[in-house]
Amino acid sequence: MVQLDAIDIRILNELQQDARLTNVELAVRVNLSASPCLARVRAMERAGLIRQRVTLLAPEMFGLNVNVFIHISLENQRREGLDEFERAVVAIPGVMECYLMTGDADYLLRVLVRDTQALERLIVDELTRIPNVKSIRSSFALKQVMYSTAIPLQGR
Repeated sequence: MVQLDAIDIRILNELQQDARLTNVELAVRVNLSASPCLARVRAMERAGLIRQRVTLLAPEMFGLNVNVFIHISLENQRREGLDEFERAVVAIPGVMECYLMTGDADYLLRVLVRDTQALERLIVDELTRIPNVKSIRSSFALKQVMYSTAIPLQGR
């Protein structure tokens, strides 16, 4: 845990909403002069609070209209098998997120694909070929009700 003051939190909240802000624009929004604002941002980057800055694209503009959640169970949960599965999954295009889970399934994936045929190819040509995969269950998202990349910070 890192101790942040109210200005740090305002800086982080502003950057989470728009990472394209110039330092001057950011400084104005958080009521600081440019130099101390930049120093704070750089200190938070060095401390690892700011991991990276990215551009979020609109998947539908690229024909990626199908958001699918895939539950995968493995034959066994030995460390080597988990590592092998994870290495294979990170190399598959379209896998947006992958989580090691508790409960019925070992992994939960979120994938973006164009259509059901693309999902079939991903499952048959990619996922079923990974050693140690026992079962695959998928669920289609009908509608994205909420999506955020911003983590909740105190002092909004």
